[in-house]
Amino acid sequence: MKSVNIAIDGPSGAGKSTLARRLAARLGFVYVDTGAMYRAIAYEMIRRNAESERDILAALPDLQISLRYVDGAQHVFANGNDVSALIRTPEVSMRASAVSAIPAVRAFLLETQRQLAKEQSVVMDGRDIGTVVLPDADVKIFLTAAAEKRAYRRWLELEEKKPGTQSYEDVLADVIRRDKQDMTREIAPLRPAEDAVTVDTTDADLKQSEEMLYAVCREKLHL
Repeated sequence: MKSVNIAIDGPSGAGKSTLARRLAARLGFVYVDTGAMYRAIAYEMIRRNAESERDILAALPDLQISLRYVDGAQHVFANGNDVSALIRTPEVSMRASAVSAIPAVRAFLLETQRQLAKEQSVVMDGRDIGTVVLPDADVKIFLTAAAEKRAYRRWLELEEKKPGTQSYEDVLADVIRRDKQDMTREIAPLRPAEDAVTVDTTDADLKQSEEMLYAVCREKLHL
């Protein structure tokens, strides 16, 4: 039986990971967080002080990035080490955007991501899933929300984990900077696929957002 692929793209803080995970569970599909894979590479480059593109390219052959389920939750591993709790910082976020613009880094992960989608039905989220990674995906969704709302959601997450570490204004500035960086990069810039359905969750809560995504899948997949 042919696998079914759902591609979810969108800007930083749009809730892609949370909603893609919930959608995958609802459909009985495997969730693939490509952003976490790029974050893992970024974290390793920061840890290794690999600043230049030359240093990054030299480090890639020694790097192994994998996704595994631990107690029902997806974890990200770099060379066998679980880095899931270490890759969600603003520093890693900004570095991930820069690292993902390097063609060799994208090529490094591309085949891994495509093979996952070939072997099983997946919900895969990122910046260029519908445009580059899975251009033939059965469902393509571009998930977005106003920058202010995305920043507020991200700030609340940070406050829960590490209260007082960043102001809302700083998080908003990071979101706007990340948007510009993602949309203007030369390699696979952030943009909706021509056949993607745009879902704006600015005024929706989590449950409503999930229902909006499920409605798109129900229509496209004739569920």
